[in-house]
Amino acid sequence: MLRKAFLPSILLVLAYGFWVSPDFKVISAGVAIFLFGMLSLEQGFQTFTGGTLERILQRATSSRLKSLGFGVISTTLMQSSSLVSVITISFLSAGLISLAAGIGIIFGANLGTTTGAWLIAGFGLKVKISAYAMPMLVFGIVLLFQSSKKLKGIGYILAGLGFLFLGIHYMKEGFEAFKDTIDLASLSVAGYPGLFIFAAIGVVATVIMQSSHATLVLIITALSVGQITYENALALAIGANVGTTITAIIGSLSANESGKRLAGAHLIFNVVTGVIAIGMIHQLVVMVDWAAATLGIAADDYTLKLAIFHTIFNLIGIIVMLPFVDPLVHFLQRFIPDKRPEVDQPKYLSSASAEYPDTAVEAVRKETLRIYEAAIRTIIDALGLKSSDIFSREDLEKSVAAQRSVSDYDIDEQYEKHIVTTQRKKTIKKA
Repeated sequence: MLRKAFLPSILLVLAYGFWVSPDFKVISAGVAIFLFGMLSLEQGFQTFTGGTLERILQRATSSRLKSLGFGVISTTLMQSSSLVSVITISFLSAGLISLAAGIGIIFGANLGTTTGAWLIAGFGLKVKISAYAMPMLVFGIVLLFQSSKKLKGIGYILAGLGFLFLGIHYMKEGFEAFKDTIDLASLSVAGYPGLFIFAAIGVVATVIMQSSHATLVLIITALSVGQITYENALALAIGANVGTTITAIIGSLSANESGKRLAGAHLIFNVVTGVIAIGMIHQLVVMVDWAAATLGIAADDYTLKLAIFHTIFNLIGIIVMLPFVDPLVHFLQRFIPDKRPEVDQPKYLSSASAEYPDTAVEAVRKETLRIYEAAIRTIIDALGLKSSDIFSREDLEKSVAAQRSVSDYDIDEQYEKHIVTTQRKKTIKKA
């Protein structure tokens, strides 16, 4: 009932905002354009996930530090921790990487996503960013009409970047005009009550938009024109960091238990990081001031100081949580155990593992091997033998002749239970 009422409620709120304030319309349009740019950017990078990204991922997860580095670099390049999270869940569901390696990538993705705040605060607000957006959009749309898959992918990436820049421009323009009408800074709340209230707002905003990047752009653009205070912006950034886990959680719904465990690890990491950031807020502000002075950033350049804050508290979260990866893996394996249904279900085949070509092929290979092993086990049990009898160098005929009784093993029942899975039955019926 609540889910059905959610979308109409959002649309009604937006419609009311458009009617009350034209400036709110500009800000909302900027958010919409930015989110569309995110989708285009993700679509473009997905074009290049037909083998290249997968091979890099397999090589980059041989150690914990490599997994962490891959998460940082891939998120920095794609500017989408959501895409990295979904790809990682896909690989984990297909059994290509371990849960510990997946957790390392997620940790790195959280640090990598902080580069977005640096780009927006350091570049997006310092120049007329819309001037860069127009050529990207023109070249990107031209490439989208090409038949080559790679050219289309580049077109999506260019168009995505163009829409991102254009969205930032409109959000900034909207907040600047909005300031003349309503001063949101007057609604700020000081102290820890303000921290918790604005952190909660950051969580809700990110859950609705499903993009911490979009929330951070809103925060930074509003902060740049003085619509929100620096303290409240810090709290919003903490909330956005926690809210970004919604994408991984949604992506894990179609995954197996391994994918759900990774989404759980993502949630635990971001919540712990958020709690640390709120608990150490005063110490972190001092660290940010010191770092800003060291980097030559002006004391009143709050947008860049917000980017520093975002980086520092995510880095602290990684330092705190990295030694506990193995205990976290054991906890998640106990908390989300593998299901043992009466009738076997596909273990590796899922919507998540079918998202990308390499994961789909590997998932089919592993599932075929699983069914093969189940078939061998069923035949051995039906014969009343042991695996050691079949796979040893002893004469198989002698082992069979040594049997003193006929096995009452119901091979038909076991075949239905272990070989012809529920999913396969449905496929056969459809055919």
